[in-house]
Amino acid sequence: MEKLAIYGGYAVRQGKIYYGRQWVDEDDVQAVASVLKSDLITCGPKVDELERTLCEFTGAKYAVAVNSGTSALHCATIAAGVVSGDEVITTPITFAASANCVLYCGAKPVFADINPETYNIDPESIKSHITEHTKAVIAVDFTGQAVEIEKIREICKEHNLIFIEDAAHSIATKYNGQQVGSLADMTCFSFHPVKTITGGEGGAILTNNEDLYKKLILAHSHGITHDDAMMEESPHEGPWYYEQISLGYNYRLTDFQAALITSQISKIDRFRNRRQEIVRRYDEAFSKIPELFVQKEIPESDSCRHLYIINLRLDKLSCTRREFFDAMSAENVQCQIHYIPVYWFPYYQHLGYKRGLCPNAEEMYKGIMSIPLYPKMSDEDVEDVIHAVKKVIANYRK
Repeated sequence: MEKLAIYGGYAVRQGKIYYGRQWVDEDDVQAVASVLKSDLITCGPKVDELERTLCEFTGAKYAVAVNSGTSALHCATIAAGVVSGDEVITTPITFAASANCVLYCGAKPVFADINPETYNIDPESIKSHITEHTKAVIAVDFTGQAVEIEKIREICKEHNLIFIEDAAHSIATKYNGQQVGSLADMTCFSFHPVKTITGGEGGAILTNNEDLYKKLILAHSHGITHDDAMMEESPHEGPWYYEQISLGYNYRLTDFQAALITSQISKIDRFRNRRQEIVRRYDEAFSKIPELFVQKEIPESDSCRHLYIINLRLDKLSCTRREFFDAMSAENVQCQIHYIPVYWFPYYQHLGYKRGLCPNAEEMYKGIMSIPLYPKMSDEDVEDVIHAVKKVIANYRK
């Protein structure tokens, strides 16, 4: 039985409710164990199985599994042909990898502003940042809500740009009834432990374009090919022969991670439904509280949320965000902040980026706070979080 303490007049767990966590069950454990007992724990059949499963789930023609979401983004920028002198437009409200992958290629990240209600990149801001040097757009499905895919796709088509959808937050999200994963030129997933499904780490890139797929294969495995059609020397010596035909990286995924992710995909509908249930309960509880702003959602996106963000209207509260954060921690609810605008980091400042580039993003950042959201939360956990938010607001209400 869980230990409870009386906190503020009600019983709460003595352990914190974390903002996110994985749900690994016995089926997942057995899937991993079976691979560990097999002959091949990497470069084996489970990676191929995972890639087929991802294609079946999303409707994409091709999938390349890699060892992280960051590796997925890097491979996608390589496949897009991003090189020194190019520019790639992305959002500042994201994990740093969405921009770092551009720097890896020697190119320049350009930050477009966000829609202040949805928090996703604003297509109009994308258009205003296109130059003769723009090669691609990396649009991030922030919190799990799909970006305005149709508008961004049209912009990219008009300007001959590659559309990379950073879907690290949005596996199991649907856009106009279609699963995210086959709607952009390339779509990147992450399988980090707090995401909807996990492999401990891991990622994938999905595409419908065969030429991009071939480039992704080379990028994620040293630029090496065993494909006769791609080799420069023919005939070759024998079945052991391979060639390195480009500069690639060791971004391969292990078979035991692939087995875990494949097992997790079998539960993805359950995970998605539970996340949506919690989001509905939060929306119901918070949408009419004047001290909070709740993220809006476009009608095209049937979102599987990775994050639930409350935006504190600090002008209506007698506390700072840090004081609110600490008060939530005192209620045994661990929150987090997603994200600091990327170009605020010292590394980007040293590259010449200045504050003030994206006013909507910077204003939004001042009040945001992610509260717990993961499928293993019980109804009691959800109610505890709601109670904590309302209690802290009541304590600091002006």
